[in-house]
Amino acid sequence: MRRADFSYELPTELIAQHPLATRSASRLLCLDGSDGGLSDRQFTDLPDLLQPGDLLVVNDTRVIPARLFGRKASGGKLEMLLERVESAREAVCQLRASKPAREGTVVHFEGGMSAEVCGREQMLYRLRFDQDLMPALEAHGHMPLPPYIQRQDEADDRERYQTVYAAEPGAVAAPTAGLHFDPAMLGQLASGGVERCSVTLHVGAGTFQPVRVDDIREHVMHAEYVDVPETVCAAVARTRARGGRVVAVGTTVVRSLESAAASGELAPYAGMSDIFIYPGFEFSVVDAILTNFHLPESTLLMLVSAFAGRDVVLAAYRHAVSQRYRFFSYGDAMFITRQPTTGTA
Repeated sequence: MRRADFSYELPTELIAQHPLATRSASRLLCLDGSDGGLSDRQFTDLPDLLQPGDLLVVNDTRVIPARLFGRKASGGKLEMLLERVESAREAVCQLRASKPAREGTVVHFEGGMSAEVCGREQMLYRLRFDQDLMPALEAHGHMPLPPYIQRQDEADDRERYQTVYAAEPGAVAAPTAGLHFDPAMLGQLASGGVERCSVTLHVGAGTFQPVRVDDIREHVMHAEYVDVPETVCAAVARTRARGGRVVAVGTTVVRSLESAAASGELAPYAGMSDIFIYPGFEFSVVDAILTNFHLPESTLLMLVSAFAGRDVVLAAYRHAVSQRYRFFSYGDAMFITRQPTTGTA
């Protein structure tokens, strides 16, 4: 499998730059993994696609306002994007500046906070702050919109680049498939007999890092924190017993559940995961995925291709482009059922 096998043409005007006025107003492209069939629907049709006894698994991570702007002591401008918090005053971050920051460099951020560069971890920097980081980010940080959204974050992004069920702070990118849900939709699904449970995967900034190797088997995934509690394992077992389907809301949920089932059987898991799902992967837990559209040649597109077949997924993307669907984080969604035999193109 080559990286170029997961490429497609996307007009830039189809990349959504703002969310729709109403969360659930997005379009929904349905892909039947059994035969590649497509149907153009609305997200509000989701209750018709799910059945009583199905299990909806969501990611309850909460996005941190993880971007800060500042200056070096020398006066040079600098942008920081949090990757992970190590302690109350230490974190590993991306730093963007005209010149790489050296160890010992002091950076002064918005709100009066300062930090010293303590070392490097490949392309990342370890920073030690002069005050507790999380309260400072909540007060002065900016929502870390993805690089393909070509604008500065706005006040509305604090609420819209966040799922309505977000609970566990720690992500620096949203699990965007969940952005379409509003309380009314969640209530309608519950009334229709669809059970819901939550895993946690703190999405890291590495989710936007491109695959740089031609042979995708050589790609090394960034590690992210995953928590699949016993309550989720029990919910999956109940769903299997009653003949329901496990429906993952987003690729982060797929990675969480399949990480917890790496031994061959789903079991509680809390820790780091660098699972890389691409064609050839055998799924153990997930029966259907609700997901947004993903970047060309991305690991997320490779995951979806493993689930439903590369050829039919790319055909669906070409259809979405022709029908002017909105792409990426603030864009439209897909509902995908699994191909009968996983792991084929």
